[in-house]
Amino acid sequence: MSRVGKMIIEIPEKVSIKLNDSFVGITGPKGSINVPFHSDMKLKLDDKTLLVERPSDSRAHRSLHGTTRQLIANGIHGVNEGFSKNLEIRGVGYQANMQGKYLVLQLGYSHDIFFEPPEEIEIKANKTEITISGINKQLVGEVSAKIRSFRTPEPYKGKGIRYKDEYVKTKQGKTVGGATA
Repeated sequence: MSRVGKMIIEIPEKVSIKLNDSFVGITGPKGSINVPFHSDMKLKLDDKTLLVERPSDSRAHRSLHGTTRQLIANGIHGVNEGFSKNLEIRGVGYQANMQGKYLVLQLGYSHDIFFEPPEEIEIKANKTEITISGINKQLVGEVSAKIRSFRTPEPYKGKGIRYKDEYVKTKQGKTVGGATA
């Protein structure tokens, strides 16, 4: 039995759930989201709990069991509390600002980078810190990875965009006059 799949999902008071044949409609204080799931998975909704069951112990059903449960749990957490990722910018002259709905990044290129986030994502920026938040965990991760990809941290000086708690191992670089014949 899947360790993740057999866990019961607790539904907070502020969250309501609607079951359909192919997706779960989840509504909460932060918004609403539809989480699709495989038609073979069985969902049992009680008062304030939801249980995901699989029809057999086949390899395909075992692989879907934990994934389905976690996707639904992430949807419930997202509409109740939301998800966020924090990025930090390191480098002389590197900065980020919001201009209307665009995130403007100055990262040492000959031009500024204008990034338009999706409708469901909220971005806050103040010079060296960027906060990406939303109700969809996957979309928050995709947007933060996209922003990080504009200037990934380089290993010699550590300049670039990195996650707040990310550790970048720095290299020594060239040494002068180290070789002897």
